[in-house]
This record gives sequence, structure tokens and C-alpha cells, in this order.
Amino acid sequence: MQHSELLNKTLSDNSIEFFDSVLVIDFGSQYSELIARRIRELNVYSELISYRTTAEQIKKMNPKGIILSGGPSSVYDNDAPICDPEIFNMGVPILGVCYGMQLMAKVLGGKVVQADKREYGKAVLEIDPKDKLFLDLESKFISWMSHGDNVAELPSGFKISAKTVNSPSAAISNNDKKLYGVQFHPEVVHTMNGIEILRNFVLNICCAKPSWTMDRFIEDSISQVKARVGDKKILLALSGGVDSSTLAFLLHKAIGDNLSCMFIDQGFMRKGEPKRLLTTFQNEFHIQVHYINAKDRFLKAISGVIDPEQKRKVIGNEFIRVFEEESAKIGPFDYLAQGTLYPDVIESADSNIDPKTGERVAVKIKSHHNVGGLPKDLQFKLVEPFRKLFKDEVRKIAKQLAVPKRIIERHPFPGPGLAIRIIGEVTEERLETLREADSIIRDEINKAGLYNSVWQVFGVLLPIQSVGVMGDKRTYSNPVVLRAVTSEDGMTADWAKLPYEVMEKISNRLVNEVPGINRVVYDITSKPPATIEWE
Repeated sequence: MQHSELLNKTLSDNSIEFFDSVLVIDFGSQYSELIARRIRELNVYSELISYRTTAEQIKKMNPKGIILSGGPSSVYDNDAPICDPEIFNMGVPILGVCYGMQLMAKVLGGKVVQADKREYGKAVLEIDPKDKLFLDLESKFISWMSHGDNVAELPSGFKISAKTVNSPSAAISNNDKKLYGVQFHPEVVHTMNGIEILRNFVLNICCAKPSWTMDRFIEDSISQVKARVGDKKILLALSGGVDSSTLAFLLHKAIGDNLSCMFIDQGFMRKGEPKRLLTTFQNEFHIQVHYINAKDRFLKAISGVIDPEQKRKVIGNEFIRVFEEESAKIGPFDYLAQGTLYPDVIESADSNIDPKTGERVAVKIKSHHNVGGLPKDLQFKLVEPFRKLFKDEVRKIAKQLAVPKRIIERHPFPGPGLAIRIIGEVTEERLETLREADSIIRDEINKAGLYNSVWQVFGVLLPIQSVGVMGDKRTYSNPVVLRAVTSEDGMTADWAKLPYEVMEKISNRLVNEVPGINRVVYDITSKPPATIEWE
């Protein structure tokens, strides 16, 4: 096994070896990662695995508990996803959520039927407060439902531990075998006491030790980098965002001057960012950065490309090719480090791969340039210590490594940059239009003191034109979409309720100061069903 494989295996895939863990078996729900994130909030390590992972493979991971996620299927469908039935004989506590509960009931001899009345949204849950899963909770509270099936007959040894008006078996339990099921979603914020229910399962029933901390992660990561990389050199793909910047601090702490950073200016950055990045890293942090101006090359590479997936892949491929060429001039380097995060992996459907066939199980939402856009003949060995971390966990690491506040609080910015905020073909003229628009949007948000109140705020340039009037003259120009969202980790998001006066100022400045824009619209779609970015 190569050094990079060992490094990545130690820092991400095999983190379970160093921490008590609870595995989340994914049945295709886009909410599954929320369960893992909530468990990590309890300082217990958790990650998603495919429903096709065998009981034998799970035993080797030695989890303290297992959670079966929800999913879009019905358990009586011919092609319904089914996990290895042997996991119920492992003696490990299991919690089934929604589809996961129905599957557990069916596999263990119960009966699941289509419900007379479907439940979507809030429902009042009546619980048995003596049940271990609901210990010390009030007898009634709001839960969040999303199902059309019910468990009509319980498996042997189970009892009903909660109900709603439309769900007589809203939760079931077999305390002797430590098997539990809930029809509602405890992972979502709409369920009152949701985190307490997960705490009861993870800490009290599974007896997992809350040892997953960023202090421990930093310590283990640094020691593993030193042990595996030795005196080899690492080249870091630096973007200036919190992920790659924090990784630069971590790797510099581990290997010092054997780290070199390369910033490739592909021409898709925001106004003034390349200069700020170079000044910050070289003058303030004293970390070597090689600046590569590749604007013309990238613009030529995506000329005429309209499909968003193709854009990401072309940019990702070109990104690596530039790295290979330029690193040969300043190298040699054995490793390429990237600030890939767990949400990137999940959205690229890379985390839910059948362990036997390699088949993707989850539906791909979009390829991230550092996941789905990498070429198969990559010349580097990848180092991605953050591959199993959420954004908020990286920010905690950044604080502990004394990364400046202005970088920690920087809004997420996609690797392909403005190229995927320009719907349709990317040209130099359209880039300049969006760059100016983006600068105005962020300026007004900062002036209003709202920057840290939103997860992301940006503009999207549409490939259509609309009629307007300026100075008594007819215009036929482009609209800009203003997009602002609130979120905890980027996996789900709600549209930000910006004050009208702020939106008015942004709109006035955009149509008055940016040539080619004569209309501003506001995106009020949450994630899901939309994604945060338009492409």
C-alpha cells in the first residue's frame, strides 16, 4: 500500500480505530449525513456506510452502535434496499429511523403496510418516558414525520414506545436486544428533543465514549503525517478558503518547510482575492506560495461548455494538469494535499460505494472538482486529512491552530469559482460582470453587519435577457440572482430573510454600477429541494 493510501486511511477511513464510533447505514436518504453530524455533536465519531456493507465488514469496524437511515423506498418494493440481516445478530445496539425502522421490523418478522393516512411534517408524539430511548423526556412533544408506511405488526419481543394520531407505532423497542426504531426524524431541528433521543441511544444505550474532539484529531493527524510522509514533500492546492488554509497550518505544523503551497489563479476568483491571498500567506504566515497565472488556459478549456457537470470536470482536470506541469518545475513532490470535506464526498456520491462492486449507491448531486473532477491517471498520491470532516469541525480546528478570524469566517466558495455561478457559457466579459456584482453584494452585506449571520451570499448570472428602461431608453440586459442562505454545515440550508432595505441597496447598486445588468431577483428556495449553488 502506498504512503498516501496509508495516510488517508489513517486520517479518515480508519478513524474508527482510534475513537468509539456509531455507523450510519445509508439507504439513499439525502438527510443521512445529518444523523452522522448530530452524533459528532455528541463528541462521538460517526460516518456513513453503504447498506450493502456486510456484517463481517462492520464487525471489523468495531462500532459501538448502528443507525439505519431513512430512505425513499418502501420495504415491500421489489427493489427495496436491504442491509445484511446478520447485523441484527451482532449484539450491537441498533436504531432504525423511518425506513430503517420499517426495514428492521420486516426483517425481524413484523409487518409493514401502506398507511391509511400519510404523515408529512409536524406531529405530536406521545412517548413512554420509561423507555430507555426516551428516558427523562416529557411525555408529549413535536416530532417531524415523513412517511407513507406504518409498522402494522411488531416483531417478537418488541413493544410500542411512542405514538401519534396517525401512527399507532411511531416508535418501537426491544430493550433486551437493544433494538429500537422511530418513525420520525430525530436528526432534524424540527423534532423537539431530537438530540436528547440520539444522546440516549449513543451515550446511554451504546455506551460510546465522547472522545471525538478536534484536539485529539489535530494531535493524531500531525503524528500520522510525520510517520507516513517522513521527509517527503507535500504540495498543497491552496484556494485561500478556510479548508485549504487550515490544512496549510496543520501540514506546516507537521512537516514545516517540506510543505509547499501552490495557488493557481484560474481567473474565476472574486475581486481582489488573488492578491489578498498571496500577501496574507507570504507576508503574515511565512508559508511559501507559488503563484500560477493560468487564466487564459482555463478560459480556453471551458470555452463553449454549458453543462454544469462538464464544467466542473473540465476545470478539475485542468486544475490537476496545471499542478502536474508546474510542480515538475519546483518539485519533485510525492503528495498532493487537498482540503476535501465530507459534504464534498457525500454530494459526489463517493462515500456510499458498494464495498464489493464499487458501484455508486447514492444519487450523485454534483461532482465536486476535487472529488468527481480528478483524472484517473493522477500523478500524485492524494493527502486529504479533512475528507471525513464537516465544515464546522474544520473551523474548530482552525481556531485551535490560530488561523486568523477573517479566514475562519470566510464564506464557502466553490473550487470552480465564478465559473459555476455563470449559468451557460463562461466568457471574460461575463466573468467581469459577475465579479463586479459579487463585490457589490458582499460590500452591502458587510456594511449591514450581516456577513456572519448568513452561511453564503453571492450572485448568479443568468444566460437570459429581459427588457428594462434606463434614462428613458429601452434596455435588454441580464438579470442577476441574489442568493443568501443560512445553514449549519451546508448539507441543508434555508434562504436568508435579508432586510428589504439591504436588498434594495444591493439592487440599486447592481443596476446602476454594473454594465449589462438591469434586473435583480431573489432566490427563496431552501436546500433541499435546491442546492445552495445553482450549478
